[in-house]
Amino acid sequence: MAWLTRFSAAVAFFAVGVLFSPETFGSKSITQLATYLKLAHVVCFATAFGAALWVTFIGGIIMFKNLPRHQFGNLQSKMFPAYFSLVGVCCAISVASFGYLHPWKSATTSEKYQLGFLLSSFAFNLTNLFVFTPMTIEMMKQRHKVEREDNIGNEIGWSKNREVAKTNPKLAAMNKKFGMIHGLSSLANILSFGSLAMHSWYLAGKLNL
Repeated sequence: MAWLTRFSAAVAFFAVGVLFSPETFGSKSITQLATYLKLAHVVCFATAFGAALWVTFIGGIIMFKNLPRHQFGNLQSKMFPAYFSLVGVCCAISVASFGYLHPWKSATTSEKYQLGFLLSSFAFNLTNLFVFTPMTIEMMKQRHKVEREDNIGNEIGWSKNREVAKTNPKLAAMNKKFGMIHGLSSLANILSFGSLAMHSWYLAGKLNL
């Protein structure tokens, strides 16, 4: 129930912030709608960008360097579907809100590029969620089975895997296939993060501090 408590607290703070926002009272409904859409866009973009930054460059690396490899892989197999789902939903909301606020026919060239970046991030995440992640997880399970037969996988890092693969053609072939699939998944994730980073530069240019 701890997560429910934290979630409820976050919703409560959010509701108070909206209630006492200067735009909440005395504004026309169209202006209010635009404000809510901007809020939805910023919150969802920030969530997607922050999650991608943490998972790609911090969390995953820390876990790999500190967890037994099979334990790390099993954890990743549970985390990545949730991660790509979260970022995908946030990107979808960002695309919808940005597209509504900047209709294609009246949008500037810069705004059209930004919509393209957001759509790209959404597409890369969907590809990872429905294509690369299931393939990676299935390949990982098969390789874990082969590794357990050679009594490896409970160590931290790749050293024993690479050593055994030199004398085990089956494991070497699985390593190669897994590396290719995982590499494509990582590339899609990096391209998604890069697209979000480009949008962050656009948003920074709109700030008036």
